[in-house]
Amino acid sequence: MTAEADGTRIEPARMADVHQVLADHPRYWGERDLRSLHLLALVREFGPTCLVARGEDGIRGYLFGFVTPTGTGYVHLVAVRDDARGTGLGRRLYGAFAEAARHQGAQRLKAVTSVGNAGSIAFHRSLGFSVEIVADHDGPGRPMAVFHRDPPFGDPGT
Repeated sequence: MTAEADGTRIEPARMADVHQVLADHPRYWGERDLRSLHLLALVREFGPTCLVARGEDGIRGYLFGFVTPTGTGYVHLVAVRDDARGTGLGRRLYGAFAEAARHQGAQRLKAVTSVGNAGSIAFHRSLGFSVEIVADHDGPGRPMAVFHRDPPFGDPGT
């Protein structure tokens, strides 16, 4: 994968990268403790669709996803470090994921977030995802915002 003008390159994540983002967890997630969602098996088993954006100053962002047997490119986690937000890095990570997922047979993209995560909902809408609030998605009384995007792939922001 190629580097951007700022020196950031997006490439497949390594196991050591997961340990690094967990050590720097607050830089990506603030006060929310989402460490339990960082499944090492995702990187181990779905390496080409688990990505990090690496710069000279370390991991600036990451996206962990996979392609389901039914052809859905599912984004499990995406995060950008606090000092790299607003640079388009999240959009670039999604673009790289869409391309990797397409190569593995993905026919659509999907992601899920909490209904109260207004920033994530706005971000996904800006990438062209439709959003549906699914009641009881994560169990009784636990609705979630479910995002879908059909092809064309490439830059999901277009």
